[in-house]
Amino acid sequence: MRIGILTGGGDVPGLNACLRSVVLNACAAGHEVIGLKRGWKGVVEAALAEDPFRAGHAVRLGRAEVRGIDRRGGTILHTSRFDPTRDTGDHTQAILALFERLSLSALIVVGGDGSLRSAVHFHRLGVPVIAIPKTMDNDVFGTDYAIGFSTAVSRSVAAINALRTTVASHERVAIVELFGRRSGETALLAGFLAQVDRTAIAEVPVDAGRLFSLLAEDRATSPEGYAVLVVSEGARLSGQAEPADLDLSASARAQAGIGRQIARAFEAATGIGTIVQELAYLMRAGEPDALDRMVGFAFGALAVQLVNEGRFGRLVALLDGNYATSEIGVIMEGARRVDVTRLYDAAAYRPRIDRVEGLPMLIY
Repeated sequence: MRIGILTGGGDVPGLNACLRSVVLNACAAGHEVIGLKRGWKGVVEAALAEDPFRAGHAVRLGRAEVRGIDRRGGTILHTSRFDPTRDTGDHTQAILALFERLSLSALIVVGGDGSLRSAVHFHRLGVPVIAIPKTMDNDVFGTDYAIGFSTAVSRSVAAINALRTTVASHERVAIVELFGRRSGETALLAGFLAQVDRTAIAEVPVDAGRLFSLLAEDRATSPEGYAVLVVSEGARLSGQAEPADLDLSASARAQAGIGRQIARAFEAATGIGTIVQELAYLMRAGEPDALDRMVGFAFGALAVQLVNEGRFGRLVALLDGNYATSEIGVIMEGARRVDVTRLYDAAAYRPRIDRVEGLPMLIY
């Protein structure tokens, strides 16, 4: 059996562990693995190439090719953010022809919400697909956990705590903006673990007056004269219909980001200086932590198990702390959001984690 595999969307730590696991388990079962490079964009390029291997759009993966990659961040297959049915036209038929030409018996797609929606599209056309969720936002519907989330939180907590020395030295308010356009879970958990003063998440509009008053009080009552706010990039001020457009140029996006919006308004309202830190890609850089390495290995092994059993059209998942699978179409039903009622005090802009009995350890 020949298995194709691709990684799409943003890179996260743990992808290479997952790739290694897929290859080792597939080789043990007597299968061949073909890596499709650069996500769905690379698949389109491979479909248009006479020889995808010679053109560098496909590569054969064996034990030697994945030796030691689990210790590295990113993805050896590279990646892209690309919709193969929309961004440069609908390439569905060319891709189906490519899969036929490569004699693929199965396709494993490792990606976030966008990449996995494309996987659902091809599954519905008869391609034998297995989906593996990865995203540091942890917003893929149908699973409680996606590869990359733990490392993103760990990186964020370390950066927030390191920033405290500078913020305290200057007696300012730190505003730390984290990725998370649709879901505030990364900010919520990072803010909780770093024990910051306030956390603004994508699910709850920010009342500037109330938040600014709280932050000013936090700073005034702090023995070191500083305060820290963590904010999701998808958070918005009350009355603001949509988050800042993230499709702007880098310089324009830096000025439009919610962290800088809040900083400008806070300084104007209180006269207190701020330090704005957008962690951005540093959240996903470097090697995976132990949890993402473990989940990467497990998800990869489970995906090959599904291939061996002929159980296609499944999303590899963690549900209530257990490895499981969901029907792949569940991805299209929505996106995971923070359970505000259970986990967040919207009036105080703080995580509220006061009932933990019976909850799975990984889901706090």
